[in-house]
Amino acid sequence: MSHDQQLREHLLELLDGGHAHLDFEAAVADLPVEARGARPPGLPHTPWRLVEHMRIALWDILQFCRDPGHISPEFPGGYWPEGDAPPDPGAWDRSVDSFRVDLKAMRDLVADPATDLFAPIPHGQGQTILREALLAADHNAYHLGQLVTVRRLLGAWHDGG
Repeated sequence: MSHDQQLREHLLELLDGGHAHLDFEAAVADLPVEARGARPPGLPHTPWRLVEHMRIALWDILQFCRDPGHISPEFPGGYWPEGDAPPDPGAWDRSVDSFRVDLKAMRDLVADPATDLFAPIPHGQGQTILREALLAADHNAYHLGQLVTVRRLLGAWHDGG
């Protein structure tokens, strides 16, 4: 196996979670509807705010990689939803599904041998696909850890998922 293939496999594993990191599916599994907009005392986030923030950030990273005309949301406000709870009954599922679609697209970009992981993104300022994939994985891991903490404090987490 070439070094290029090894690097791609390692990046895919990192994006998926597992090993030393929780995966997205485990973090969102079986979260009761009533807990999605609940905020534990002393913490600034609800499960909804964290999941929607992760969705927005991953979408932005992916679009930056693929679209020279992409304009990122205003930082930091544009990366967070306005309310603590999903705005309608289907919002949670749409956000979770959208995150999954964009994570798959990021994985596909990384897995494609035609993607030069080290080439500067033409419309960027020195960023590479490698850097953006690492950024996405790091960002996801950080906020998935927060999500588990929020779920624990809400009594909505059981060890193992």
